[in-house]
This record gives sequence, C-alpha cells and structure tokens, in this order.
Amino acid sequence: MWIGWIEFDILLGDVHSLKEKRSLIRPLIAELRRRTEGSVAEVGLQDLHRRTSVGVGVVSGDPAHARHILDHAESVVLEHPELTLLAARRRLASSDDD
Repeated sequence: MWIGWIEFDILLGDVHSLKEKRSLIRPLIAELRRRTEGSVAEVGLQDLHRRTSVGVGVVSGDPAHARHILDHAESVVLEHPELTLLAARRRLASSDDD
C-alpha cells in the first residue's frame, strides 16, 4: 500500500476577510475532491484571511498512480489565477517502510 500527500501553501489575491477567503477555498476544495478523488481539506492557516494551507491525501496500490494523482492536484491548483502557490510539499510512503 502506498500513501501519498501533498500540502499547498497558498497566497490568496484581493481578499479582505475570512468570509471572502471561504468563498475562494470552498470551491477549490470541492474541485480538488471531484477531479482527483483524493481526501482534501484546509489543513492550516485558517485564521489568516490571505493565506491558507490545503492538503490532498491518497492511498493506492501503485506508487505511480499515487504520484499521478498528486501531480494532477498540483496542476488543478495552478489553474486558478486568483491563487498564488507559494510552496507544495509532498511525500510518498509505503506501508512496508520501517
């Protein structure tokens, strides 16, 4: 079994409140869930209105498939011009790892 995750550090554009932030993040999370079939959540920086951290997790029997899903998730985030991707941290691990 292979477990992969990617965490996006995102800077939001012209956002002045947490309500405006939610109006951008909710559709992004829904799109990532729909297009990657991964588990997706806002995982950090919830109290800041111009920054967020969104994570995508996947479990697969094939490491290449897990990598493909994580790559696809990153491309989905990059398709949004209203967001600036500051960093993407990823990890892929096997259940056989010590």
